[in-house]
Amino acid sequence: MKQKKINGIGIFYNFIMREETFTERHMSLIRDAAPGAEVLTVKNSDAWTESMAATSSNCEVFFGLRVDEWIEKLPNLHWAQLASAGVDWVLKSPVVVERDVILTNASGVHAIPIAEHVLALVFAFSRNINQHIRSQVQGKWDRRSSITEIEGTTLGLIGVGKIGEKTAEKARALNMKVVGVRRNPDQSSPHVEKMFGPNQLHDMLALCDWVVVAAAGTAETNGLIGEAELGVMKQNAVIINIARGSLIQEKALIQALQEKRIAGAGLDVFETEPLPADSPLWEMPNVIITPHVAGGTPYYIDRLVDIFVENLKRYQAGEPLINVVDKTLGY
Repeated sequence: MKQKKINGIGIFYNFIMREETFTERHMSLIRDAAPGAEVLTVKNSDAWTESMAATSSNCEVFFGLRVDEWIEKLPNLHWAQLASAGVDWVLKSPVVVERDVILTNASGVHAIPIAEHVLALVFAFSRNINQHIRSQVQGKWDRRSSITEIEGTTLGLIGVGKIGEKTAEKARALNMKVVGVRRNPDQSSPHVEKMFGPNQLHDMLALCDWVVVAAAGTAETNGLIGEAELGVMKQNAVIINIARGSLIQEKALIQALQEKRIAGAGLDVFETEPLPADSPLWEMPNVIITPHVAGGTPYYIDRLVDIFVENLKRYQAGEPLINVVDKTLGY
């Protein structure tokens, strides 16, 4: 099959892809994967010049984060490789949804760091580390503690994508039982003992000592965990959210924690970010807060460029791209 030639690639810097992280080595990998393509690098909106505007007509491939902010400047755009796994914020743009532009995301980039973050929170709660740190800050020697073991406990995944799969793999290595909920429960996982469908969410929640929210943020999952869902969880269960703050109804969660209907919450994402200073969550002893950093890793750009380079090769060969976003499903 004859290779398709890419006329132009637009690389748009952002808080992830910036001069100190996006190196000449990364650029060389891209150029080698698409020889002959004109590469347009836009470091910020202020750097957009008349010459760039003229060149943009050749740009058929976008690589960056906010394609929604640039798409109207790119009349011949065919495909946008996003630098993030989540696409809910991009799909708020009617232009992105309506234009015949393929979207691919960075799914898989975060799998290792987020899975490790989840387990860090599990260990912190099981060994009561959060309470010991509070005692340390106060200069108190307090050996009274509610400590348990995670081996043999049940971890439930709401969403078994790449992050869920990696979390399940690591949890099974610790001899935990793993169950999961996914849109298609017939799609198995080697690390998940039992898969439930969305209509069986309550059944799964009732089994779990640890509940990990790892589903994509979509209209369908907005407010997925509310009073009813928290009500069927075990009293000694901990919920961990590393997905989107919109998936958990925060008011209902705060009430459940205050009334000790569940044991705790490890939260990396929130309905409003940054988390408002007056949120009760800040002061709650049964809550661990991290500021949307679960996906942080020094290998982010390396993995991201690997995905893009693979897709560049597939695009030119006329092969299916990896990580294609279904705009109707939202992920």
